[in-house]
Amino acid sequence: MARSKSSDTTRKRKSSGIWDTIRTIAYAVIAAMVVRTVALEPFNIPSGSMIPTLLVGDYLFVSKYAYGYSKYSLQWNIDLFSGRLFGSDPERGDVAVFKLPRDNETDYIKRIVGLPGDLIQVTDGLIYVNDVPIERNQVENFTYDDVYGRSRTIAQFEEKLPNGAVHHTLDANFNGNLDNTDVYSVPEGHFFAMGDNRDNSLDSRIDNAYSGVGFIPAENLVGRAEFIFYSTNGGAEIWEIWKWGEATRFERLFTAVR
Repeated sequence: MARSKSSDTTRKRKSSGIWDTIRTIAYAVIAAMVVRTVALEPFNIPSGSMIPTLLVGDYLFVSKYAYGYSKYSLQWNIDLFSGRLFGSDPERGDVAVFKLPRDNETDYIKRIVGLPGDLIQVTDGLIYVNDVPIERNQVENFTYDDVYGRSRTIAQFEEKLPNGAVHHTLDANFNGNLDNTDVYSVPEGHFFAMGDNRDNSLDSRIDNAYSGVGFIPAENLVGRAEFIFYSTNGGAEIWEIWKWGEATRFERLFTAVR
C-alpha cells in the first residue's frame, strides 16, 4: 500500500509539473502577444527600398503606441473596430510601418513626407511640399553590397523637411521615372510616403490602382520604426552558428531609426 501511495503522489507531482509548465508557456505567449499589440513589435527589412536608412537584413522594433491603435494593430488584423483609438498623426520624416492599402495585409515601411491637406510634387528629383522645395544637398556617395554580393556606389543626398527632420536618400538615376511627377493632393485622413532609395521604391508616387501604394489611410498605420536590434548581411543561415559573428553588422545594433 505504501508503494501505491508513493506512486500516486509521484504521478500527481508529475501531472502538476506538466500543467505548471503549460500554464507558464501560455502566460508567456499571452504576454508576448500583449506586448506586440500595444507596445513594440519586431519587423525585418526584406528589400532595399529604404537604403541607406535601413538595409536588407535589419531587424527593428516598431512602437505600436506612437500613432494609436487600429484593427491593424491587432494580431491577424481582427476586425473589432474601425478608425483609431488614442490616435495621433505621424510627423514628417517618421519612418512608419503600415498595411499596404490595396490589400490591407502586406506590411510596408516608408518615410512619411506628406500630411493631410499637403500638396506634394517631385521635380528633377527634388520634393516640393506646398510648392516650396525642401533643402537637399549632395553628400559623400553611399557604398554597399547588393543582394548578389556586388559592391555598388550611389549618389547620396541629405534632405531636410519643412519641420526640420533630416535624413539621407539615394538617387541612382538623375532622370528616373519617378523623379518628375504630377502634383499630389493628400486627402484628409491620409498620408504620403516615399522610400529613401528613390529609384528603387514602390511608394505613394504610384497609385495603388497601378500596383503602387498611393495615399495611406490613417487606419492602416501600424507604428513608427524606433531602433535596430539586430542586423545581418545574409552571410549565415540560422543554423550556421559559427558564421553568426562574420554575418552580424555589429555597428548597426541598437541604433535609432532616423
